[in-house]
Amino acid sequence: MSDALRPMAKQRLYEQVIERLREYVERAGLRGGDRLPAERELAQRLEVSRASVKQAIVVLEVQGLVEARHGGGTYLVRDTLAAEPVDELVRRRRRLPDVLEAREALETKLAELAAERRTAQDLEAIAGALEHMRQEIEDGGHGVEGDRRFHAAVTVAAHSSMLAEFMRAMAEQVTESRTESLRQPGRPNRSLSQHRAIYEAISNGAPSKAAAAMRRHLRTVAKVRLLSWNPDDEETDLAD
Repeated sequence: MSDALRPMAKQRLYEQVIERLREYVERAGLRGGDRLPAERELAQRLEVSRASVKQAIVVLEVQGLVEARHGGGTYLVRDTLAAEPVDELVRRRRRLPDVLEAREALETKLAELAAERRTAQDLEAIAGALEHMRQEIEDGGHGVEGDRRFHAAVTVAAHSSMLAEFMRAMAEQVTESRTESLRQPGRPNRSLSQHRAIYEAISNGAPSKAAAAMRRHLRTVAKVRLLSWNPDDEETDLAD
């Protein structure tokens, strides 16, 4: 049966607040680093509760679009507040733990095997990925492409066709977890440093150290604001 006539979803009030904030940032010409008005002022001007404003700020923070500094206000991270639909955030939040669990299981073993089996060409590829990520970050990016190249190079260096096939099968989900992690404040440089530790262990032919370094890295990847956000808390704040 077609779901075309399914019940209309009610829009949460804080989603409307997010849209108004996006318009405000665009019309005011705000840029990354600029400060948003205080929550109290926003609530007054939008004629909504401070709770609705706070919920909107949390969702924007989860997406890496703003940084809420304790006692210091809320600042734009980028030049826009083009937010992702909340329902997509909810879906990704539900699947992310499984993806992170699978990554730790697979990539820890890949790093261990890479330390045992890597060739000079493999090490060159891993080092090249590190340099690409460093340059991306230096240029103001998050290092997403360099991160992708690094983990791909480690996978190749493991010389395990079956594990490589598993990684290919979950490539889309890995990309989601990578992007989610690297948009956390301060995360790109920390990730780069952890990648260097993995590379050094692989280069030195130390399987246990390579596995441990990869595990530490992936547990950092798992520390994302999205997983501490509880969308169920927002369900009662609906607009007619």
